[in-house]
Amino acid sequence: MYTIGQIAKISNLPISTLRYYDKEGLFPDLKRISGIRQFSEKELDTLRIIECLKKSGLEIKDIKDYMHWSRQGEATLLQRRDLFEQQKINVNEAIEKLKKVQDMIEYKCWYYNEAIRLGNENSVKDMIPDQMPNSIQKCYINSRS
Repeated sequence: MYTIGQIAKISNLPISTLRYYDKEGLFPDLKRISGIRQFSEKELDTLRIIECLKKSGLEIKDIKDYMHWSRQGEATLLQRRDLFEQQKINVNEAIEKLKKVQDMIEYKCWYYNEAIRLGNENSVKDMIPDQMPNSIQKCYINSRS
């Protein structure tokens, strides 16, 4: 069993967030001894799922729906699977957007390093896009698509 302080350290979340999740009913089986929350491995696993879903863009109200479906058992397998399938799509779209950002940053780092090395930007501009290294050319193209 863990105290709320221990869970806060393990999860790197503020105690206030854990209290909020509890208040919202996201830990329905959380035990209390003399009013003190006692977290088990089950709540720790639940917290990992909550944080995963939050990071994937899901709102607390939707996470509450998921938690409710989980408590209902096998009758809600489709809803739970569909929720994760949709989040997988959302995360993949976010990754693609970030990949474009990463490629632009990679290209710009190369651009400025070359301008510094050559002593001017015009020499670098003359290289774009045909005379750039292949890896930078791919970044350049992807960042603009």
